[in-house]
Amino acid sequence: MRNEQEIMELVLQTAQQDDRIRAVTMNGSRSDPNAAKDRFQDYDIVFFVTELSSFLSQPDWIDCFGERVILQTPEDMELFPPSLGGWFTYLMLFEDLNRIDLMLIPVSDVARYAEQGEPTVPLLDKDGILPKFPAPSDQAFWVKRPSRQCFLDCCNEFWWLAPYVAKGIARKELFYASEHLSSMRKQLMTMISWKVGAFNHFQVSVGKMGRYLPRYLTEEELAPVYSVLRADSLEHCRESLEKLLDLFSQYSKWVSKELSYPYPDHEEKVTAYLKRLSFFNDTNS
Repeated sequence: MRNEQEIMELVLQTAQQDDRIRAVTMNGSRSDPNAAKDRFQDYDIVFFVTELSSFLSQPDWIDCFGERVILQTPEDMELFPPSLGGWFTYLMLFEDLNRIDLMLIPVSDVARYAEQGEPTVPLLDKDGILPKFPAPSDQAFWVKRPSRQCFLDCCNEFWWLAPYVAKGIARKELFYASEHLSSMRKQLMTMISWKVGAFNHFQVSVGKMGRYLPRYLTEEELAPVYSVLRADSLEHCRESLEKLLDLFSQYSKWVSKELSYPYPDHEEKVTAYLKRLSFFNDTNS
């Protein structure tokens, strides 16, 4: 497996030798001083280029980075509509276990890139086009204080989904029930993130998909959250649903009180509705 020095030397050598590439930066976890360091970290590299067309017309130009296991170019895919506004990415997983996520951005978009506020480390600037980036930190990823409406929307979405799970269990539709459970878990994770954020004055990051939540929750707090991950049988779906309802109630009431937001009446009404399903066994509902 190539080490960090070897990868960085290859990236910079490629950029130095190509006149179309005018500047290089690195963002992502390797530029975040608070990110856990391990061998699975990607290299998130940006090449600021004079134009994209010549790169895109010769897709094999990236072969210089090594033998790949798999390549993904999201902007070329129909499954994921392009969302970068003219930028292009090569997501490359290599045989030696390294991964490089390489983005091409026109030099004319340097300012737009800088406005995103991601932790960024300049690596090469041939023409002095890069702005002065602030010292790398995870501030751009701190949990944001939700607005009153955002909080209410999260509550609404969670309780709206609960009857779907219950009916899926009653009808013995495991895939249907488990898929909606997954959506409910996302709302719970959002609410937990808001509690962690509020408890820490909204000056912490919980990481992508809540990966850093164990830093801020005790083992006793984490155990019930982990327990709702099971949805591989109807019985586990039922158990997870009951635990989810209880957990979301606890966390949402805490956030409601801490942020002085009204607590909606969804819980009371949806819980009453679920009880009328006779513990989710009424297939005629």
